[in-house]
Amino acid sequence: MTDAAPSIEAPPAAPAVGWATGPLGAVQAADREIGRQTALRARAVAEFAATRPACADRPAGTPGAMSAERRAARPSVLADVSEWAAQELVVALSITSTAAQNLLERSLTLVHRLPRTLAALESGLIHVGHLWSLLERVAPITDATIRTRVEAEVIDWTAARQVTTPAQLGAKVRRSVLRHDARAAAQRLAAAVRERGITVRADRREGMAVFDSLLTVPEAHALLDVLGQYADVIDGPEDTRTRGQRMADCLLDLVLRPGEQTGPPVQARLTVVAGVRTLAGGDEPGEIGGEPVPAELVRALARALGLLPHPPSEPVASAAAGLEPRPDELPVDSWTDAVCAADERWWAEVEARALRGVWGGEEDPSLQELERWWAMRAAVPDDAPPPPEDGAADDDSTTDTTVATGAWARADRAVDEASALLLELQRASSRAGRAVADAVRADADDEDAWEQSPAGRMTAATGTVEALGLLTDGQRAALADLLDATAGGGLLDRPRIAVVDELTGALLCLTDADGLRRQAACGRRRCRRDPGSCDHGLSGRHSVGPPGLGPPGPGDGYRPGAALDRHLRARDRRCRFPGCRRPVPLSGELDHDRPWPEGPTSAGNLVGYCTGHHRGKHQAPGWRHQLAEDGTLTITTPTGLVATTTPPPY
Repeated sequence: MTDAAPSIEAPPAAPAVGWATGPLGAVQAADREIGRQTALRARAVAEFAATRPACADRPAGTPGAMSAERRAARPSVLADVSEWAAQELVVALSITSTAAQNLLERSLTLVHRLPRTLAALESGLIHVGHLWSLLERVAPITDATIRTRVEAEVIDWTAARQVTTPAQLGAKVRRSVLRHDARAAAQRLAAAVRERGITVRADRREGMAVFDSLLTVPEAHALLDVLGQYADVIDGPEDTRTRGQRMADCLLDLVLRPGEQTGPPVQARLTVVAGVRTLAGGDEPGEIGGEPVPAELVRALARALGLLPHPPSEPVASAAAGLEPRPDELPVDSWTDAVCAADERWWAEVEARALRGVWGGEEDPSLQELERWWAMRAAVPDDAPPPPEDGAADDDSTTDTTVATGAWARADRAVDEASALLLELQRASSRAGRAVADAVRADADDEDAWEQSPAGRMTAATGTVEALGLLTDGQRAALADLLDATAGGGLLDRPRIAVVDELTGALLCLTDADGLRRQAACGRRRCRRDPGSCDHGLSGRHSVGPPGLGPPGPGDGYRPGAALDRHLRARDRRCRFPGCRRPVPLSGELDHDRPWPEGPTSAGNLVGYCTGHHRGKHQAPGWRHQLAEDGTLTITTPTGLVATTTPPPY
């Protein structure tokens, strides 16, 4: 369990965009106070839970105790809390039992597993709506080191921004979890793929129902894009249906009336972003349709499209391999004389201590005595046969050998049964301890082996240049074939290379293999005569053909050319309005910051919006939008609040 974060008594700090004047400022203050009080409530609930320990409940196995099934189903953070604590919250807060249980779980999770998140909520850095993605995706990470690293990365990222909506934070959380906990994320994806399916549930409006389909990200985005294209094909001046209504009707036609459509065929359009490390087998997450996805899903899609070769099938070594019993664990044929002698000495000592009343009349030996007994018996192998039967009494013995009867006989049998149970308990505990140690050792060996594997070294690469140096000849050939691929078959366009700033992730240019080859040689006259003397960086070279690195040049007309349009959509990817994650429509919405023709049709004067925020830029009174040459967008509200967004990094 992680130590709880210290409570912050100071009032919440000012918002990153500043305090608004008038009623809007009061709204800001109230919202931050709600967050602070929510954090205080979480701490108070955790303190209350500490006063209701589970040890006060009936022990497991006794009449009236919690069943084993319910105990196993409880969240781990509630393992030490009484099952009756939630009922007190029901009475105190007038909430349902389910709500009380959820409040307990959330509060203890924030206090003990997400301390920085709780401190950020208390300080006003995040609000209540931000909690859900952290509770759902970061808190379940079992490795405390990874969980702390992911939480710190997400909180620091939020602190560096002016406006962060829950949706934006959720996307950042998914990407961070995929990067730092990639193997567990891949396992969760494999389990989720097996849960794919379709459900129907009643809508809140009479006569309507909601059709839900659980699919992978590429499948869902492809389905949505195809339905949208079909809806656009049948759009006409006399059709009064909305685009959403047409998409729903197209879905029904395609499923219920296959083969009756008269429109032209369409092809799904998916934008896939993947780095060299992702394609070469590393764990760096990719992006499909603007959503972060595990690296393995990107590679699977690339193989399905014929862009990457299928890996050779190799037998996977079992995690249990190499766990053969150690020599000191091998079974023995019989108890050795030393073991028998030690056993006899121990029983003699036990009887002597019992007769002296060392245990004070207690029904069972104390825990210290049991631990001492277990330590002595640990030297006996678990699978050793029972000790030899006692031999006949010595001939010169004067002990009365009359068989005990009555109460003493029952007492002897009870002692024997208790001893057998304790021995079996000790053996089971010893076996469990060794099994856990073996599992930990196997997991560590497996992790070490993976770190030394090509995929592990690729994941550990600190940059693209280092990753390229780790590629095998086969991977270099596969990557070259991918970059040389042309449109056709399963591709609408040829693959492009996003050249980005390694430090900031900013897009420098969108090019292809031919563009890089042209840019490899500087086009300046002096450098062509003496290539060895060329000291120009890639962005400062004069290419022989069209520009290779850097955004395409400005266009002459109102609409950008194909290359500039492609560059801008790769740079912005989503609406640039603060807090918005809607995609930029493919049909338009690239806006001139300074109206054309006064402003050029160039990368420094065009920015992507969704339809709604594009309308707001031109029609909302009192708003000001200003775009810098590097793509930084500054927006000023009518009340004077200022928010700045930059193109999302790669």
